[in-house]
Amino acid sequence: MTELQVQQTTAHWPNVQEMPFWLEKAIAWGQTDTPHTWKDISLHLKRLRDFLQQLLTEISSVSSTTETLNRLPLLGQLLGRLCWNPHVTAEGASRGLLLQCLLALYSEHPSNAVEGKANQWIQKVLCHLATDEEDGAAVALMKHLAVPTKEYHLNVLKKMVTRIQESIGNSQCSVSSTNKGCSCGSVWAASEACVPLITCPEASPLIGALLQQQMTCIREGLSENFLGALHSAYSRCDLLLDEQAVVSLWYQSLPSLEEAVLNLLASATAAGSTPSKVEEQVSKSLLPKACAQHCSVFLVVNDIFRTVLKQTERNERVKNVFQTFTKCFFMELSRLQPQPSASLKAFFPQSPPSLLIPLFTMPSEMPQESLKNHLMWVSSSLQRLTEEEEDEEDSDSGNIRGNHKVFEAWFLLVQCAYWVQVAVQLLVTSGPEDCGPLLWLLTFYHHPTNRWHHRASQLVQAKAAWDHLYSLFSTVAHPLPADHLQSFISLLAPKPQQPSLAPSLTLNLLVNFATFGQLPQSTSAEITQKVVHQSGLQDEAARVLSSLRLRLNDRGSFANDRVHLRIEELHNTIKKPM
Repeated sequence: MTELQVQQTTAHWPNVQEMPFWLEKAIAWGQTDTPHTWKDISLHLKRLRDFLQQLLTEISSVSSTTETLNRLPLLGQLLGRLCWNPHVTAEGASRGLLLQCLLALYSEHPSNAVEGKANQWIQKVLCHLATDEEDGAAVALMKHLAVPTKEYHLNVLKKMVTRIQESIGNSQCSVSSTNKGCSCGSVWAASEACVPLITCPEASPLIGALLQQQMTCIREGLSENFLGALHSAYSRCDLLLDEQAVVSLWYQSLPSLEEAVLNLLASATAAGSTPSKVEEQVSKSLLPKACAQHCSVFLVVNDIFRTVLKQTERNERVKNVFQTFTKCFFMELSRLQPQPSASLKAFFPQSPPSLLIPLFTMPSEMPQESLKNHLMWVSSSLQRLTEEEEDEEDSDSGNIRGNHKVFEAWFLLVQCAYWVQVAVQLLVTSGPEDCGPLLWLLTFYHHPTNRWHHRASQLVQAKAAWDHLYSLFSTVAHPLPADHLQSFISLLAPKPQQPSLAPSLTLNLLVNFATFGQLPQSTSAEITQKVVHQSGLQDEAARVLSSLRLRLNDRGSFANDRVHLRIEELHNTIKKPM
């Protein structure tokens, strides 16, 4: 822009003519610190506020910082000198206008070196306004006002935070001309200005307001520096945020969300964790609430779970966390009603659509006599998927796609594992003629990948385990038939060169037979004690019992006092030495 063009443009800016006057005043006020200077500042403050207000309006109407500085070359000097004068910034309205001018000058995406340096300078000025450094002028002012140093700087900081909050509260995207700047940019600038204040308790209201600011413009958003500083401070426990602010942080900061999920997994799967403790940890983590409020957050969390599950297929603790998380997520989702929420398909886009409603329907929502038929249908649907996978493997075409479909179906079953627990319970009262589909579902849950085509062999072993338990818990003879008992225990022993059955599958069958079977309680306890002690699986059996107790305690579960008493007796028996 030529000098003539600048003169023609700035001719329409009446404040340009006043700029040298105010710069001269700012220089004079900064050079001497006497009662005469204080009086002069006081006399000019109202006129200065009017000038700054008009200046702010004009700065906001320009599309870039470069253009503003071209039109007002003395602007930087003036704002800098005024911001460094404690007699000016001590007055709330003037300091607020200075802050808003600085925020309006901040460039979200600096397009040249001038705008980059301007951003650095503005950050330095903002830090100065919130600092507790005791320069001479500030000390003199505080002595004159008889205000303690700490109190003075605390009030300055609070007022600064309030002013920035007001600036973002009024920011709405109302761009009527391409030549005008979008006021939404003040949100980004305010978040940048807040970076040095992240760990100040007085800045908490501002941080919360920024995190919960409604984004209405593609140019609006929080700065990466702000989100990064928040994530770092929150990770170090240097920052306290209310629940909704934490949810908003996870929504806008992927590193913060990922760290929260991984921390939850680490704590919930640590040694000594129990199903009840896991449920408490998950519900208190706020992650289910964040997922219910934001579908995009749920998709990220679910993708982390998916990756972890691929690496820990047989880890029952991990699977329990996923099931518990899904239950807590749906509880939070129900609390949002009647607010509109995304469809099941939006939350589970990779899952087989035909299985979503059947698996996410809770057992308590169906008549008890319909449960077996429902599970038979689920089992046959999953079998069809695995048969399609095997056909594709044989033809060596679409193998990856087939594996993906089966994995997603299994992942969904893991998240809805309460249906697997119902299947195990129904196996106790099933006969040899109708136990097949339920055993297949149980085997698929514990052995989904069919590595080296072992699924058929594992299904045979699962049927053998059921046969032994069916015989043991149908007999009334005493002592117990040793052959069936030893054969069952041998299924729990690892076989180096053979596909072994997951111990959790066998223990699940045992615990359910002992809990829901018709043998006397003492006999059931004796069988359970011998099996778990000879196999060395006391801890695993205790975890299975705890999971069963937790499920039966859920609202609408089909249990009675007899069942709960048997669970307690079995729990006590497992802990006793042989």
